[in-house]
Amino acid sequence: MTSTGIYQDNRTDDLILPFQIGPFGLRGRSVRLGAVVDEVIRRHGYPEPVNRLLAETITLAGCLAGALKYDGIFTLQAKGAGPVRTVVADVTSAGDVRAYAGFDADMIAAAKAVADDGNASVPGLLGDGYLAFTVDQGQHTERYQGIVAFEGETLTDCARAYFRESEQIEAGLHLATTAPRNGGGWRAAAMMVQRLPFEGGESVPKDITLEDYEDGWRRAMVMMASAKASELLDPSLPADRLLYRLFHEDGVRAYPSQALQPGCRCSAEKVENVLVSLVPAELSELLIDGHAEVTCEFCKSDYRYSEKEIARMRSERQMAKSS
Repeated sequence: MTSTGIYQDNRTDDLILPFQIGPFGLRGRSVRLGAVVDEVIRRHGYPEPVNRLLAETITLAGCLAGALKYDGIFTLQAKGAGPVRTVVADVTSAGDVRAYAGFDADMIAAAKAVADDGNASVPGLLGDGYLAFTVDQGQHTERYQGIVAFEGETLTDCARAYFRESEQIEAGLHLATTAPRNGGGWRAAAMMVQRLPFEGGESVPKDITLEDYEDGWRRAMVMMASAKASELLDPSLPADRLLYRLFHEDGVRAYPSQALQPGCRCSAEKVENVLVSLVPAELSELLIDGHAEVTCEFCKSDYRYSEKEIARMRSERQMAKSS
């Protein structure tokens, strides 16, 4: 920690930086994405409006995952009846990020893609639908899921509505993305600040009144909203410096950041397990010229097996079970 209470490290991109604005018990996360979001998007080659929506979903997933203590996978999924049917991003507790979207390319061309604030338009791209948050910590634990109907013009509007209606926690969100230009890649960033109810708030000092608490929250929202998209996205302005620029008058403390990196959980073993479990009729539907080809929706990795290879794997596994 420096004298300003800001955590220092060498990363400026691809991280989640937790912070706290005191003495009002306001907790936040700053997410900066460069190579991670660019690599994930370039793997897919989607139309630009879908790329923008995917970048926002990845960034929002990082913000929300950073607010939780979990050991597993956080998934953010938006499902709609518009040109984009689904968009999914997940972040593991180890910081691995992956994402994909399903859409109708013909409908995308005629859709209203951008909301008034420059972010992707939920009504235009997704239509009616819902946003789902899922935490999966493994087969021996109960999955947590929260769902909220689309409300507002952007994904950040929908996320605010979820916290307001489902969690009874007020949350401020500020998100920005930019497409490649001047030889650069996709970039994305977000800042999120939450506050717990004043009564019973463990992080609120005893001498802070409700009026102080409300004033502190309003100032934090005003200052966060004052950050320009160019500041959120500027790789030469580290996230901790931006936090200090915005919130130093009330005191801001940042904590060790979590690194993010592209990472997919697909593998040849998982694909093979699925193929050998198929009954002959199901397998025959997958075969083309005597081969089954499987492409991962997330990372676009291709897996190809001949019918003979699948029969051999099935035989070997049956023998292993019987021995």
